[in-house]
Formats: sequence, C-alpha cells, structure tokens
Amino acid sequence: MKMIKKLFFVLLLLSVFSCYRVEEKLEPKISYNLKETHVKSLKNPFKSLTQEEKSQDWGKEFIIAKKFAKDLDLYRAITNFRRSEILLSEDDLYRKQEIEYNITLSYYLGQKFEDLIEYFEKSSLCYVDKSFEAFKDLLIILYESYKETQNEEKTQKILELLKDNYPETHKKILLSTALMDAEVETLKKEYPKNKNIQDMLVSYEKEKKSVKTAQLLNTLIPGSGYLYIGQKKSAATAFLLNGLFIYAAYEFFHRGWTAAGTITASFEAGWYFGGIYGAGEEANFYNERIYESKATPLLNKDRLFPIFLIKYGF
Repeated sequence: MKMIKKLFFVLLLLSVFSCYRVEEKLEPKISYNLKETHVKSLKNPFKSLTQEEKSQDWGKEFIIAKKFAKDLDLYRAITNFRRSEILLSEDDLYRKQEIEYNITLSYYLGQKFEDLIEYFEKSSLCYVDKSFEAFKDLLIILYESYKETQNEEKTQKILELLKDNYPETHKKILLSTALMDAEVETLKKEYPKNKNIQDMLVSYEKEKKSVKTAQLLNTLIPGSGYLYIGQKKSAATAFLLNGLFIYAAYEFFHRGWTAAGTITASFEAGWYFGGIYGAGEEANFYNERIYESKATPLLNKDRLFPIFLIKYGF
C-alpha cells in the first residue's frame, strides 16, 4: 500500500512538473551597429536634380530632407520628404517614386516597420518591377519589415521574388535570418563548411545551460536550479523561502492546525512549482544572452544583417 502511495505521489509530481516545462527555444535580441558614415557611403541610384528642379519648392524641400536623412535625423527627413511629395507635380512619376523610396528607406533605418508598411502599401512603389533602380534594395527592406511585423505570407512572397530575381542575395538573407533567429540546427546542417559559423556554434554549445537540468535540480532542491545558472541570490532566496514554508506547514500539521497547514502548504506549492518553471525560464534567458554575445559580433563583422546588403541610399 505504501509503495502504491509513493508511486502515485511520483506520478502526480511528474504530471505537475510537465505542466511547468519550459521549451528550449531561443528568441535572441540581436542588433546592428549602424553608423552615419555607412549611410553616407551608399550611392544614390536616381538622376541628380536639375537646376530647374532645385529651384522649385518641392526640390528645395527634397534637398533639405536628404541632408537630414544622411545625418540620420530621420524624423525631420521624413517630414521634409513628405512636404516635397505634396508639392511635387502628380505627373512626375519618376521623382514621386524616388521620394517614396527615400521615405520608405527612412522608416526602415529608423526601424519603424509598421509605419513603413502602411506607407508603402499606399504608395506607387507597390507596382514597381525590376526596372526600378532600387528594386533589390526595396525587396530587402520589405522582407525585414514584413518579418518584423510577423506577416508570414508576405514575407514568403518577398523571399520568392528575391530567389527569382537575385538568388545570391536570397542565400545571404536566409543565412542572416538563420543567425538572427538562432536556428541552430539549420546552421549546423546547411553551413557545415562555414568555419566562422561552426566555431561560433561550438563556443555557444560549451557555454549554454540545460533548461531541463535547471528544472530538475530545482525539483530536487529548491534554489539549486538557479545556482546552476549562476544566480546565487535567487538560489538563496528560493531555498530559504521554500524551507520556511515547508517548516511552517509541518509545524501547523504537527500541532493539529489543519486549516493553517493546508493554506501554508498551498502557498509552498506555488513557490515550489513556480521556482521550477522560473529556473527553466532563467536558463533559457541565460542561453539567449550567450547566443547574442556570440552571434552579434559575427553578423556585424561579416556584414550579414539585411541592412548591410542594401546598395543604394539617399
């Protein structure tokens, strides 16, 4: 009978523990170092303004906007580009699309992806093709913008356009995405000959922590899962709190104060199982930070961010 009770207790513990299991999925926050010098180095794909265009109101606003844009004063740049767009003749489609591209690029550099998409989908850029001077750059911009706003359908459509028109750029985009999204298995299988990537993965694997181990340790001894990932203060707090509530519950039951013991035990269950889940979460966060520290320098060094694949600027 005692064995059956013990088995029932173990099965109950395992079923509850499974509800608190944390998925080992990385969602790193990787950023690039965009410098003003890089923006200024990008070529302008459009024809220079004529003297007549420069003397017109829209042309004056356009010149001011480009100055702001090159200095990465993007809010002012967009404002002046918009003014230029309003003042431009509706018949001048070439300059209209140039202004629209500059506004789109400004939103992109400022990482205003939702504003970018809202503006783009109302613009004439929706109808451009490969004859448009900055068509490839526009596809790269749209790919990252749709991806960031989690529009999977349009993200895939842009990928298909890149694959059909610019296969090499398509390959670089896939590599960039795999690195930024921490698709570790894809990186191992698809890029086995890329020494920089494989070295980065080896280094990451050495330093990462097991989410399952963190949760298991915290199941056996509250706080030990936090200690495993180097969080000594959290480990001590978890151990002391669980110990205190367990002792208090025991004392209440021992003295026959069943109601108080039950309430205290319920609080302890919350601390206990919450600690198991928390240890797994913290291990996952730890791994994300480790991955970020490995992948970010690689992406910046090899210029693998989508923004570094853009050829044209203001």
